[in-house]
Amino acid sequence: MSSEDSQQNGPNPVSGDKGPGTGLLDLLPIPADTQPVTDPERTETSNSLHQDTTLSHALATDDHQEKGLLQKDHQQTEVADLGWNEKKQNIAEPLMGGMSNEELWILVRRFNKQMYHVKAVPYAVPGNLDLNVADEEEFSPDKLRANLERLYTTVIVGVLAAVKHVARLRSWRETRRTTSFCAAYFFAWAFDFLVPLLTTTVLVLVVYEPSRAILFPPAPMALVSTRSGGVQKPKSGILGSHDSATGAPENHKGEAVEQEASNFVNGIASVALSSAVGKHPQDEPASEEGNLVDDAGPDPTAVAVGAADAKEKASGNKPHGDKDKTKVPMETAMWTKMRPIMHGIADVADTWERFANALSPTPPFPQETYRLRIATLVLPLVVTSLVVSSYAFTKAVMAGVGFTFFGDPIITRGLDWLNRKVPNWQQLIEVRNTALKGVPTNAQLTLTLLRIGEANRAPIPPPPRVSEAPPDEPAAVTDSQLRATGAEPPLNATDAELDAAMRHDPHTKHETGGADIDAARDPKHGKKSSRILGFFKGTSKGGVKTAIGTDTVRAKVLGSRHAKERLGVVPPKRAEADVTSGPVEFKARHGGRKGHVYLGTAATPAVVAFSTETHNSLATEVTGGGGVKGNHEEQQQQGGDDKGMVHAMWSVAVSDIVELKKFGGYGWKAKLLVGWSLERKVEDGLEIKTTDGKSYRITACPLRDELFNRLISMGGQKWEAWDGRTLAMWGGGSQGLSDRYDMGSG
Repeated sequence: MSSEDSQQNGPNPVSGDKGPGTGLLDLLPIPADTQPVTDPERTETSNSLHQDTTLSHALATDDHQEKGLLQKDHQQTEVADLGWNEKKQNIAEPLMGGMSNEELWILVRRFNKQMYHVKAVPYAVPGNLDLNVADEEEFSPDKLRANLERLYTTVIVGVLAAVKHVARLRSWRETRRTTSFCAAYFFAWAFDFLVPLLTTTVLVLVVYEPSRAILFPPAPMALVSTRSGGVQKPKSGILGSHDSATGAPENHKGEAVEQEASNFVNGIASVALSSAVGKHPQDEPASEEGNLVDDAGPDPTAVAVGAADAKEKASGNKPHGDKDKTKVPMETAMWTKMRPIMHGIADVADTWERFANALSPTPPFPQETYRLRIATLVLPLVVTSLVVSSYAFTKAVMAGVGFTFFGDPIITRGLDWLNRKVPNWQQLIEVRNTALKGVPTNAQLTLTLLRIGEANRAPIPPPPRVSEAPPDEPAAVTDSQLRATGAEPPLNATDAELDAAMRHDPHTKHETGGADIDAARDPKHGKKSSRILGFFKGTSKGGVKTAIGTDTVRAKVLGSRHAKERLGVVPPKRAEADVTSGPVEFKARHGGRKGHVYLGTAATPAVVAFSTETHNSLATEVTGGGGVKGNHEEQQQQGGDDKGMVHAMWSVAVSDIVELKKFGGYGWKAKLLVGWSLERKVEDGLEIKTTDGKSYRITACPLRDELFNRLISMGGQKWEAWDGRTLAMWGGGSQGLSDRYDMGSG
């Protein structure tokens, strides 16, 4: 029975799930489609979201049992605005059935950071879900950083939570729970029943979700000490969030973890740089008043260029690039290995997210199918552990180890034969095609949710923006965040202990645990150093402003294409806070001209267009004839008045889009310079490529991510994720800001 059959004939008799992806075959860990092996060249395209090209498309257009405001019938042909320019408290809850608005915005916010470049593919997609990472994805340092941040928010935080649970059990503070675990373990050990006990426990945890909170009652990570397993003061000095390692306050759920991930990567870079320059507190003389050398310059860790060479010269070892025969091959080897390392990090994060979404599915994905499929893999282990002795198991494992080590000739010949007879067989046994078939990563889940909004003409409002710092107030703790098992209090701590740990203490976050760590971490900036940096900042500010003004002159007088594309990239300060835009029209520029990008969905197919005119109405629609029309266009045309029509410079059918690529308003060096000297935001852009090879570049778009999200989810394309944040604005002439401050590609 296929997924479609289960949808038509009612719920699956085994899982009880209903809808796409819930057939009887979906319960088995076998590939949903063998086309990549049997017919890898076959292509299939779709022009509409409703053609169910993948499981994601089918779920987006399905009739969901649990509905939020987005999924309800709005009884209108135009797009519904459910709070695109509203404050968080003014947006209805829930927007999506089965999840809170905060959880929805976590996914969207992280999707915006992860997705930068996608291409449409006509071939079958692994696991019947699109938006997989392309094998040809190139390496860039910024993409590596994004993957490291993602690794922190998924894997590292998850492992840390497991470590804290182990610490709680080992501490014996929760006496009754630890006693139960201890008694079960040694009882099973006494009767040679350990493996059946462990495998059965895993099976129960997989199939029966409430058992997880019973065996491992939740507690905020920051509140649990890794050493003692008891209550501790969070590293931030306050319990302002529940799922972060530091407990730092946050304006939105998940924001603290994202900030931790960014600072985690920054910390790695800082320590690596300190090691490269040989920073050591024992190398510094005792502090002296008026030490001009110390006061004149900044801390060495602030100087990245030439830092390692400077350290060698200071030690009397003058580096000679032409004499050092290891430098070039080592650098080449390191950069060559960066790409597979980056892919490996992404694969680990993808697999972790898939397992998490299989064990705790998010609607509209099936709630029981994935858990039962994993259970079919664990159940044979339970049965085997009951009938196979530990001696036989050990003998079999050792035989396998020996064959793997010494059987290379047989293994190599066998793989060569298999590659000849069954090309691409590796794709069939990938975990995303078998055990985790149809289980999404967080990016694939977010794309499905975005498609649900588009299918119901109610695009998901962007995550609310709050510029103020979160207050230093303890977060409310409910039973879902801090719970006990049985009659014991949570963490076996008194209310006074918990209150003291949660209360704000401004000194805790500065404690490192040692004077040597303080000396290595803290930068030493003298007064003269600050004045020197201030002088350079003022000089750079004047140079940047001059270069921006030069771009304006070159664009308007000389007609420079590159200068035109840099116009408006650094908006006036008063305009930075004004991001009022969407969901139909988006402020942007094209060819340097101010205007709006319009998205029209009433026409078939849906259209994206750019116009220099403004039409503030959700009923504004785009036609393929080059105009943007209001819903009263027919009456206005009959009366000879075209006020309801906004004429477009160009328009493109959404179904004709084959590539979407975000790019920076300036190169990375220029962004740093503008952010440091002007303390201003740089507006980025979006490039749209179509089936006929044409390219449309939209620049200075404040809601670039939201426009990207709408375009990626409106059509029937099957997307593939490509290289991330590597594309910057084209370079210009010698007078452009990009040329003066290396603002080219990067």
